[in-house]
Amino acid sequence: MAEKQSSSAARKSFFALFLTTIVLFVLSWLFVLRLTGRPRPLDRKVLTTQKLPTFFHHVKSQSSNGLSRAILVNNGGREEEPPKREQGFQDKDGAMNCNGNVKEPLKIFMYDLDPEFHFGLLDWKPQGDRIWPDIRTEIPPYPEGLNLQHSIEYWLTLDLLASEISDNPNNRVAMRVQNSSEADLIFVPFFSSLSYNRFSKQNPHQKKSVNKVLQAKLVKFLTAQKEWKMSGGRDHIVMAHHPNSMLDARMQLWPSIFILADFGRYPLNIANVDKDVIAPYKHMVESYANDTSDFDSRQTLLFFQGSIYRKDGGFARQELFYLLKDEKDVHFAFGSLKNNGVIKAGQGMRLSKFCLNIAGDTP
Repeated sequence: MAEKQSSSAARKSFFALFLTTIVLFVLSWLFVLRLTGRPRPLDRKVLTTQKLPTFFHHVKSQSSNGLSRAILVNNGGREEEPPKREQGFQDKDGAMNCNGNVKEPLKIFMYDLDPEFHFGLLDWKPQGDRIWPDIRTEIPPYPEGLNLQHSIEYWLTLDLLASEISDNPNNRVAMRVQNSSEADLIFVPFFSSLSYNRFSKQNPHQKKSVNKVLQAKLVKFLTAQKEWKMSGGRDHIVMAHHPNSMLDARMQLWPSIFILADFGRYPLNIANVDKDVIAPYKHMVESYANDTSDFDSRQTLLFFQGSIYRKDGGFARQELFYLLKDEKDVHFAFGSLKNNGVIKAGQGMRLSKFCLNIAGDTP
């Protein structure tokens, strides 16, 4: 009997010790995870900075009454009155400049990243210790086709470089400054979409793809900069327009202002409307020059020609197709880049009263 009681007590002691060990193990892991740099649930107080309202006030949209209104304004939830229309600046030839509502250019400090992060991805070879091409004599071309959809990284970088050689920089919406202490925002010139499109595949002799290596190097560089440490990255603009770009770095650079195509593949605490900017795709159809037609002479009421069955379902697009495909004066058909698809779609658009632009890139 004594042996049975002793054995039972030993089992109870062992079970209690095992349970205590499990509890301590779980608590220790929770403590470790809390100390890591993973983003926590969205805290709007953390995301806002004094410089963000300045930036977002420059993002304009036309309201129905024709007055320019700021969007994404940090005003504590209050709706502001539309600003009064001001006279635009005049160029040297007397023409009105469309930036008339901007009283002072946004000052941007741009890191002098190694060319491997930007124009080097376009096979540009710098001479000597040069970091940037001289855009007065050479502008490295950007790849055609679907690459153009996410080329905003290229155009924004060129625009900042051009601001340094502008005849009248005060007429610009944004201008580059060389001292970060003078800047409203910090611009990170990494062509992340191009990096993904061209270098995301891992070659057999590589341990990691070039795209992953560049992301890791970028995170290491940024987090070591005094500008990042001062703001925690909240005043940094990071371009991640392709939905699959910056897949690794986004988890470390989440406090920054992302320039994105949409929020579809991001957790709310990584990307959200409180801090980030949605930029449109670059249109693939050329502008219609010397258009002599008028609204009534165009034969088609509504035109769409592009991909109908999209990845991840594309349910809204499919429903639109089923609703509109048999309607009178509506052209809703499948199209692709093959066999001069863009040219054919452009011709159809020019004969239509309205064009359905579902994703921003497909005519």
